[in-house]
Amino acid sequence: MMFKRSKKVLMTSLLTLTGAIVLTGCSGDDDSIEIFSNKSESVETYKAIIKDFEEKYPEINVELNAPPEAETVLKTRMTKDDMPEIMSIGGNATYGDLARAGVLHDFSESKLVDKIQPAYVKMVGDLVGEEKDGVYGLPYATNANAVIYNKDIMNELGLEVPKTWDEFINTLEVAKENDVTPIYFTLKDAWTGMIAWNSIAANVAGEEFAKQKNAGQTTFQESYDKVADKMLKLLNYGHEDNFGLGYGDGNKAFANGKSLYYLQGNWAIPEIKKINSDINLGVFAMPVLNDPAKNELVSGVDVLLTVSKEAAENKDVMKFFEFMMNEERAQKYIDEQKAFSAVKGVYQEDPVFEGIKSNFEEGKLTSFPDHYYPSGMQAANLIQEFLINKNKEDFLKNMDEEWDKVLNR
Repeated sequence: MMFKRSKKVLMTSLLTLTGAIVLTGCSGDDDSIEIFSNKSESVETYKAIIKDFEEKYPEINVELNAPPEAETVLKTRMTKDDMPEIMSIGGNATYGDLARAGVLHDFSESKLVDKIQPAYVKMVGDLVGEEKDGVYGLPYATNANAVIYNKDIMNELGLEVPKTWDEFINTLEVAKENDVTPIYFTLKDAWTGMIAWNSIAANVAGEEFAKQKNAGQTTFQESYDKVADKMLKLLNYGHEDNFGLGYGDGNKAFANGKSLYYLQGNWAIPEIKKINSDINLGVFAMPVLNDPAKNELVSGVDVLLTVSKEAAENKDVMKFFEFMMNEERAQKYIDEQKAFSAVKGVYQEDPVFEGIKSNFEEGKLTSFPDHYYPSGMQAANLIQEFLINKNKEDFLKNMDEEWDKVLNR
């Protein structure tokens, strides 16, 4: 089959508007390879990798497309049969949808699969489900939800890293008593509420919830009651405008010492350090349970690399894909993005992650629960609404109804 290239968008400028990166530009030529990314934070890293590739292969032009609302854009393009050649997307329900739709290349016979840690290959395989065999994307970078803390403030308050839920709540109380904002919430951006939600839900409701929910063996009302309670408990330790400030506001405020804790993923650390390179940071897994041995770090596939089914026939596309999968590029990505690697032999050595290093070494990891929620459910918005009105019973019932509604479409 002859490979047909589609028109691409040439990115020519980056504008920062209300904390979001907006990419604008004009049409590129038909002989370009497009890499489509869902992460604004990694734009500069990808641009550098593309530059290195084009210097090595000057006959090949690669264009980066990282639009706002990337997953919505990608689904729209799928319906128009206009899939990007290379995609850098999250290991979540959207990936599962694309794989089941048959628009992605199957890497099952590729030697590149052997370069990836098997646990993460299984993790994304579970997103596709048993009804469609194959490996439709390669995990590249992994992430973790964590409690990022200001070490200087922690020391001033005479606190140590908590190991249990009760100890965690005690540190919040101590901060509050000393007129220090315990947690800097950024709930104007609904997705930021998912950081605490995933940490709590993974440890309380367990990894099998989605499978059991789909089998009719449990509900949110049965399994998430304590999850909702703990979310409401944490809200008591925010600031005066928990729902009026967003992610960009939080990065700036935390970088400037406005709170003890910041509930975010590892991806926030480079953004914080851009604002204050001297900040003394640490991270730890949120201790959700009172048995330290049972507390696990929520980690998942933050970046998965894949190729559209048609594009896999193009040698230039696969050449760039293999270039990305090289250990040198994989190391560059995690070093700059403060992420963790799914590529074997590539390690995150930044001392800021000392507090969660043992979780990776000992396998005390669990998946992101929301990666297994139906992609059309809009869980982040439902949870944001719950945190505003605090009606737990209606909320849990609504979560069940929305889940079922999406599956029954």
